[in-house]
Amino acid sequence: MFDPHLIRERYATVYERISAATTRAGRSADGITLVAVTKTWPAELALAAYEVGLRDFGENRPEELAEKRPAVEAALGPEAGITWHLIGTLQSRKSRLAADHADVFHALEREKIARRLAADLAENGRMLPSFVEVNLSGEATKSGLNVSRWEEDATQRDAVRRMLVDATPVLPVIGLMTMAPWDVPPEDIRAAFRRCRQLAEWLAGELPGAPRLALSMGMTDDFEIAIDEGATHIRVGRALFGEREK
Repeated sequence: MFDPHLIRERYATVYERISAATTRAGRSADGITLVAVTKTWPAELALAAYEVGLRDFGENRPEELAEKRPAVEAALGPEAGITWHLIGTLQSRKSRLAADHADVFHALEREKIARRLAADLAENGRMLPSFVEVNLSGEATKSGLNVSRWEEDATQRDAVRRMLVDATPVLPVIGLMTMAPWDVPPEDIRAAFRRCRQLAEWLAGELPGAPRLALSMGMTDDFEIAIDEGATHIRVGRALFGEREK
């Protein structure tokens, strides 16, 4: 069993941090989507989180999402108002699971995946708004399109631009997602988030008339910096639920 009272307290603390960050940035807390990362936790945790008011849940693996979403909907009903975010890298052989169960995808990084997802979505009659994942640090351990030198590298700029241009109605690109580099000073984290926002602004100039791109960036330890640099979606697990189960 999970203690809704403890989750409620942690949620309140996270929301206070969001409110303080948006106030400093001259923004509204209503403009931030808090994605509660429930990956590796059982469905009972998602039910407890729902009880305290959380409505956006993030899963890393499509097979786990394919198990957890039906379990939660069996308890709450399919019209409970939950949005399920698939936040982890997707293998092409698992694209059907994503197409069937995810509501938002945060890690679109390859044209092959885009084609597979679009075909699966066309078959099942669903739409999957997606974020293009970008790697601004160039770290080999991170996934995402390499845009570590996008300001001076036309090839890198063209690669991410093409992901937006080639988007289909069933797989619309709504924004960019990035992760900050590991074990670096706060100013380096800020620089990564700022460059992601600047890339989104450049893309907006390249694609006039396109909707403003959302920004999925920031986790438990750095979401205040991400909000200051324009994040619209933050992915928070540990601050809400403690250390994850292994």
